[in-house]
Amino acid sequence: MYFVSWGAVRRRTAQAVLLAVLAALAAAVASAGPWFGLTVASRAAGAEVAARPAAQRVITVHQPEAETNGDPRRALDALDARVHALLPLAGTTPILGLAQDTIYIDTLHGSAPSGMPVAYRDGFCDNVRLTGACPTTPSTVAISDDVAKRLGLEIGDTFPVRPDGAVGSLTLRVVGVYVPVGAYWTDKLFLAQGDLDPVFTTLDTFRQPQLGRPTLAVALPVPLPLLRGDALYDLNGVLNAAGTRFAAAQLDLDNPTGELFDAVIADRATVLEGVLVALVQFLVLAWFALGLAGRLTGRDRRADAGLLKLRGATRGGLLRLTAGQHVPPLLTGAAIGLPLGILAAWLVAGSLPVRSEWWIALLMAVGAVLAVALGGLLVLAAMDALAQRAPVVALLRRVPLARRDWRSRFVDLAFVALAAGAVYQARTGGPASGLGVAAPALVALAVGLLMARLLRWVADRAGGVALRAGRVRAGLTAVQISRQPGTDRVFTVLVLAVALIALTTGGLAAGHRARADRAAQELGAARVLTVRAESRTQLEYAVRQADPAGRQAMAVVVDTTADPPVLAVDSGRLAAVTTWKGPIGALTRPAPRPAPAPLITGRTLTVGIDRDPGGPALLGVILQHEGTGNGFRVELRGLRAGAQRATAAVPSCARAPGCRLVGWQLFPAAGGLTITSVAQQGPAATVLDAAALADVRRWHAGYTGAAARYLSAQRGLAVSATDSSGTDVLAVDAPLPLPIVLAGARPDKWTFDDAMSARFGGTSTPVDVVATVPVLPVLGGNGLLTDLDAARRLAADADLGGTFQVWLAGGAPAPVVDALRAQGLTVLADHSAAARTAALAAEGSVVTAPFGLFVVAMALLLAATLIGVLAAANREPQIALLHALRVQGLSRRTAAVSGYLGMVALVLAGVAGGLVAALVAGPVAHVTAPPFADHWRVVPPPGVLSPPVLGLAAVAGLVVFGAAGWVATRAARKGAR
Repeated sequence: MYFVSWGAVRRRTAQAVLLAVLAALAAAVASAGPWFGLTVASRAAGAEVAARPAAQRVITVHQPEAETNGDPRRALDALDARVHALLPLAGTTPILGLAQDTIYIDTLHGSAPSGMPVAYRDGFCDNVRLTGACPTTPSTVAISDDVAKRLGLEIGDTFPVRPDGAVGSLTLRVVGVYVPVGAYWTDKLFLAQGDLDPVFTTLDTFRQPQLGRPTLAVALPVPLPLLRGDALYDLNGVLNAAGTRFAAAQLDLDNPTGELFDAVIADRATVLEGVLVALVQFLVLAWFALGLAGRLTGRDRRADAGLLKLRGATRGGLLRLTAGQHVPPLLTGAAIGLPLGILAAWLVAGSLPVRSEWWIALLMAVGAVLAVALGGLLVLAAMDALAQRAPVVALLRRVPLARRDWRSRFVDLAFVALAAGAVYQARTGGPASGLGVAAPALVALAVGLLMARLLRWVADRAGGVALRAGRVRAGLTAVQISRQPGTDRVFTVLVLAVALIALTTGGLAAGHRARADRAAQELGAARVLTVRAESRTQLEYAVRQADPAGRQAMAVVVDTTADPPVLAVDSGRLAAVTTWKGPIGALTRPAPRPAPAPLITGRTLTVGIDRDPGGPALLGVILQHEGTGNGFRVELRGLRAGAQRATAAVPSCARAPGCRLVGWQLFPAAGGLTITSVAQQGPAATVLDAAALADVRRWHAGYTGAAARYLSAQRGLAVSATDSSGTDVLAVDAPLPLPIVLAGARPDKWTFDDAMSARFGGTSTPVDVVATVPVLPVLGGNGLLTDLDAARRLAADADLGGTFQVWLAGGAPAPVVDALRAQGLTVLADHSAAARTAALAAEGSVVTAPFGLFVVAMALLLAATLIGVLAAANREPQIALLHALRVQGLSRRTAAVSGYLGMVALVLAGVAGGLVAALVAGPVAHVTAPPFADHWRVVPPPGVLSPPVLGLAAVAGLVVFGAAGWVATRAARKGAR
């Protein structure tokens, strides 16, 4: 029997080859799935680990108040050995250290004692930005930059500390000032626990008896392979089991990896689920294609079964005969598809899994390929078993029986109902719930089935009309579509393949745009530097000096603690530096009229005053340096009644760019005076004359409560105050009310049009909502945008909080950053939109997208192979038909053209139907860009089916299906000629 089966395979080579191609495609996808899944799961887990704070990747062990007995190195090594015995983690490099609490004694200022730990840690000098030298001898220390500023200590100074529980004090000498850098600083023992940061010294310092009971520490940075869970390593279980051992050993174990490990497991599950969904959908399609191929190529096998039935063969014998014909092509396809799938996974993923997981991937791939082959054999055997139930007369007929359409209608209705259920689940429970994951494919399949029925009906009617009208070529083409067995099912597969190409490619492109949009929204610019500056004024001045043209950099302050949150930008640079499309011009108003007072650049300030009898004895002049933002008040004391000139030294104003006049203060708040002139000396210049001072448009009082009085006088500005009024008269050098762009609802406290904000100096500042937008950069759907220069002038650089940033335009050169540092800004963090986009692309829900594209590309090849199967199955009857028509007078040209026009029509209809199915499935199944793992949706996701995507799908379908049809109809064209 098996030799008979092998002989049948050899006689029907074309059909066997096509069956082997189908099996190879299915096996390639099945073997690629595990290799790709494990590769990108490990990559997504690694990205999750990298995105988490460094503190979640380091395990720490403390031994409080350990006795060192004068040998701290021996005590540390002993603790390291104990930790390794209790928790043997391969590949870890421990970081050893110790610290002891001490009290800083301020002998210079006599202030209260403050806690200042003394510490040592391996690798300290390699993980700080150090000014001075690294401690190398006992009792030499490096202090933090914050400690140096707060205590006024400099390199070379000495200071005493008194260790807790010890008698006497130690004298330490400062040899360096440090700023922490990198992920080294995860152990809280070596950070400020109270008043002051620890000072770091050498290990030999701890040989002194006063420092003989420190807290010992071992930090274990967990290697990336263990955090990723490579080779199914259960780090969480190992650490949980170790907790009881450490407790019994009286050691404090701090394991912060639990949350991270849970996130890694979730990422791996998301990746494997995405790969499995795509794989299962393709395998179902592949088994359907194998069953359809078995049905289309079953005419010869049915004849064999009919002859064997005449000879008395049993049903089991018939089944072994037909199944034996399927085994060689299936095994051949599986053997070819296994290595091709591994190679494809390597190419699509960009790498192979980590070496420790190769055996897992190989076992899973072999199992998946065997399942494909076995499933394909069962499908083909079932199709043959159904066909062999027919009588012998029916089995021996060469002309197919009339189609019993009620069965196909039932199948079509079942698929339509299944698609409806999938759409319901996708819309109510989300696209990842139940059948919702397959909703796009099922909707496209349902559309394809309905269009196949419509196509067959139209072709049947059109063919009859054409033949009756004498248009033989058109009639024969329509007949091939309507009468050839299996054409409607092949058409459905073509429609499904093209629709999946369009939907998958569109989803991939939309996902890329969504990630880029999110990165731009979260950061605000192509590159964002978080910096440290003394004030908002220094920030703005430094950026303007570093980029005088205003095309590359912009000063920004983000204050998310305000209500509503505030984004203050140097609005004149906003359009050049960012790609935000909001109402940028709304923030730019004409400069206040009259123009603000010139900057004071001299060393001495001279103010002309005419004091009223009983007026204030002191006039305060509020100034602010425009380069540093330092605000200060000079006091003109001893004022007497009548006209006079008062002077005050302002040496800081001689430094460029000078000081601006912020306002005046009266003390005590009684009576009044007239300010007649403001001038400077060294160099001599007039800042404001009497006419300028008398212009009341130049001044304003407070916004709430009783205000100080000011009015225009013949000789200048007359100001007065009472016990119940304010004492300040401030200069107007920014637009008032302050223009803002608002996102979100107006705060409830903004009654009517009385919009006020407390984030621009004083208790409240009037603001004017000049425009509203749905979303603001960085802040999202709730906040306000304003001009930084106007806001900092109104606030006079009061400490209002916020994060200082510098936004850089795309392609900003490196010298701009160097210039920012030269202006005194310290870069604390450097983020780019490209890096953020790449980080988002590493999420588990995104990294499986290339595999989805690979799967639909294989589905396209699967559909193309079915075109070959259809042509091979109908080649003999088609050639016989054309020969018969040639005998009846059909021209050779018409016969030759008819040999391929039916295939052309099928391909064109399949591609057009696929585009229609995609356009229907997209909105019906709610196909969008892959959602973000944290459900972020500040910006609406972009559309999936754009004209370029549809054009690409059409071209792909026409090229692949056209080539397959050309090759498949070659024999028919030759026979027709």
